[in-house]
Amino acid sequence: MSNNTQVTTPKEIAASLTEFWSPRVVAEVDDAYIKVAKVHGSLAWHSHDDEDELFLVLKGRLRIEMEAGPVELGEGEMFVVPKGVRHNPVADEECHLMLIERKTTLHTGSTVTEKTRSLADQLRLSDQRDAAATVPRARSRSSSQRA
Repeated sequence: MSNNTQVTTPKEIAASLTEFWSPRVVAEVDDAYIKVAKVHGSLAWHSHDDEDELFLVLKGRLRIEMEAGPVELGEGEMFVVPKGVRHNPVADEECHLMLIERKTTLHTGSTVTEKTRSLADQLRLSDQRDAAATVPRARSRSSSQRA
């Protein structure tokens, strides 16, 4: 396990991104990546057969279209799309997101479009961050650090 103690600010990292629908990994916790993204417009109808996907809105509004009906999210709200559920994230205006996904989750599942990003793309650091920085891993706090 890494001893990295770097503090990150997901809202600032998301705001610094220059590409829509191009998530960046900002941390990892066990077998999951914590990602941020700047989005606008529609991504693509897709599903993840074996993974749930958590969306947390950091700024703006997001609509997650699903066959059973849409879910509307505002700033500070989150929703988990269950594995196997076809969905299409849509932001009518610029929106910043935090995503929590297992490391095996493909960006747009088995659907490939011009917006699909590889894991290598998602592991790139944003243009605003130090190129020497590493992806921080969450660490458990000692009992003296717990609030």
